[in-house]
Amino acid sequence: MSPLERAVQGWLNHLRVERGSSVHTLAAYERDLRRYVDYLATQGIAEVREVAETHVAGFLAWLREGDDDHRPLAATSAARTLVAVRGFHRFLALEGDTEHDVASAVQPPSPPMRLPKAIALEQVERLLSAASVGDTPASLRDRALLEVLYGIGARVSEAVGLDVDDLDLDHASVRVLGKGDKERVLPVGRFAIESVSAYLVRGRPALVEKAKAAPGGALFVNQRGGRLSRQSAWTIIQRAAERADLTGHLSPHTLRHSYATHLLDGGADVRVVQELLGHASVTTTQIYTMVSAQQLREVFAQAHPRAR
Repeated sequence: MSPLERAVQGWLNHLRVERGSSVHTLAAYERDLRRYVDYLATQGIAEVREVAETHVAGFLAWLREGDDDHRPLAATSAARTLVAVRGFHRFLALEGDTEHDVASAVQPPSPPMRLPKAIALEQVERLLSAASVGDTPASLRDRALLEVLYGIGARVSEAVGLDVDDLDLDHASVRVLGKGDKERVLPVGRFAIESVSAYLVRGRPALVEKAKAAPGGALFVNQRGGRLSRQSAWTIIQRAAERADLTGHLSPHTLRHSYATHLLDGGADVRVVQELLGHASVTTTQIYTMVSAQQLREVFAQAHPRAR
């Protein structure tokens, strides 16, 4: 074994004995560091004290670029490999094998920004219609739930956490408790009001009757009269998506993304959308403007005679 390989084995032994790392974690780290040691060998490095920050940065660049024998790694895979390298060098510095941690300043690559998944208004309407099959208490609840998710852009946890007392249907508003227990009062559209009103009159009372204990104030309840869970909300959307013949992954957050995107497409100010969504920073909201810009490019590419 080279001195570098012995140092790697020392760190892996430390993880196994002192940290109790799993076999899978150790195998992944060993695989990543074997690749690192091989790269350092090509740079003429055989001792841990010979490694500099430029070598760690060079290794990361090599991972991203690849060569004739290695395909380029995606940002997430390269970042995972760098975790092993950084942990290794942090261990060496703490043990006194190196004067300082040469990898601490090398930052992992940022993963590509994933644009939020939004669906077209026509697809939203199909989904909402498919949620209410018949006039049963459950179907009235399902339609009301989806109308609320899309109508106010609520997170699924916010929607299932609503109580009846949070609604002010006379003033078309609802009080929502968001992340960090931050409260916001949101306007509610006519379609959501009508669906929720129908559910409160003809749906919720029938479901609450089945409750074994005294019913709480939950707005959306399950078949046993208890508060609807987040998982049940997911299931409701999946069933509606199947009935609406909508392909792709749809979730409660899809309706939140669609709410924000459609508001911006309709001319809403990004700061207003930020307040409606309950984002702490406008930077989070601005990602939706990229969705709208992408939609503009797609429309341009399809409609303009000289776009292609």
